[in-house]
Amino acid sequence: MQEILTANAANNLYWLGRHLKRIESFLLEVDRVYDIVIDVDFDSGIRLGNQLGIALHYKNASGFLQQAVLANHLLNCKIIMSYAKENAIISRSFINIDAFGSIIQLDGLFTEVSEQNRKIDYIFIDEVLSLISEIWGELTRKQKRNLDDYFLRLGKNVEKVDFHLRIGKNNEYAMVLMEEIDTIVSILAPDASFTPHDVSEDPQVILNSINNKINKIIEY
Repeated sequence: MQEILTANAANNLYWLGRHLKRIESFLLEVDRVYDIVIDVDFDSGIRLGNQLGIALHYKNASGFLQQAVLANHLLNCKIIMSYAKENAIISRSFINIDAFGSIIQLDGLFTEVSEQNRKIDYIFIDEVLSLISEIWGELTRKQKRNLDDYFLRLGKNVEKVDFHLRIGKNNEYAMVLMEEIDTIVSILAPDASFTPHDVSEDPQVILNSINNKINKIIEY
């Protein structure tokens, strides 16, 4: 029998989903831009940083990867992973042993590369992305969906919307994700009332709406 899902556990499952997805989304974009920095436009990494509110300074393509992954900014992957690890520890009883082990392994990977000054390359990024993909699979490998699954999915989808809007993509995809978020919201908080949004609205308005929904759901 599963433990009762407390507000604290729900909040940490939600942020576990967000933090893992933040690393994944960021590294996928970094990997994409890395090829552009090498062959097409050297300054494309700087523009990516500007879109995400971080300053990236590099002298070569390899330096771009190092700066993106481990430099002192808000998207430092080692720091975000440490948050994800803490989220997982707090909500440990709702995470299967394989997923928890892979989360600890991923945190150790970032710690190792940071402490040993290992060079960040596309092989390391592929290793991280592969492990995150395994974690998603392990987290959702259940015959029956419980409340904890919904909070993980919610965090993952909210981060998708957040990242998508921050890198300046159009709002259509964000609206598709919002529909899925609203479906989860209706399950977790069926009596709550929320205002719908459309593609013409400012991205920050959409993000604020999502955050308000989350706050209400955690209260439930």
